[in-house]
Amino acid sequence: MGKTIIAPSVLSADFADLGGAVGQIDASGADWVHLDVMDGQFVPNITFGPKLVMDLRRRSQAFFDAHLMVETPERIIGAFANAGADSITFHLEATVHPHLLLQEIRGLGKKAGISIVPSTPAGLLGELLPFLDLILVMTVNPGFGGQHLIPECLDKLHFLAEERQKQGFNYLLSVDGGINSETAASAIAAGADVLVVGSAFFGAPDKKKFVDNLRLQ
Repeated sequence: MGKTIIAPSVLSADFADLGGAVGQIDASGADWVHLDVMDGQFVPNITFGPKLVMDLRRRSQAFFDAHLMVETPERIIGAFANAGADSITFHLEATVHPHLLLQEIRGLGKKAGISIVPSTPAGLLGELLPFLDLILVMTVNPGFGGQHLIPECLDKLHFLAEERQKQGFNYLLSVDGGINSETAASAIAAGADVLVVGSAFFGAPDKKKFVDNLRLQ
């Protein structure tokens, strides 16, 4: 599927300077800005809403990858589209009508994605695969940064990569949770096209070197 896409997550940045964090992402040569939106219900943490995305959009031309970890995501998809997100990913577990939401996101001119938590089998995505631009496989239980990757979750990437090849789909496979210099290679080998990196990126003293090294995995 081409070069590995590096998507630093601002969840691990200093929230008092998220504009500066996006500047660091741009300067590092990373490809996407990953925006973790949490509502305190689907996950225990709370982060930010569309206003922040709109303000960050003015500071960067990067691809904005919005990950909605929220209940009833249908309520806010339009707001994040209008705020400047380029892709919008919601959780399969958070809505009754995922196909309808995928249609809505694409109708707004955005890339449509679905995410699954570690306890959700990848096979449950079967009927939705033709309508997806992105699948985000969570390799930690969502809600907090800095967790360790759950290795068994990489089997889902294998499965979804095989389905993509067998059926001729074009969705990207993204992986989020515990990705760093030690785990990136196994995620890529499993089929990941997009690496969401949080604390490993913002904790790196030389962020450009960190991004370059990930691409060498």
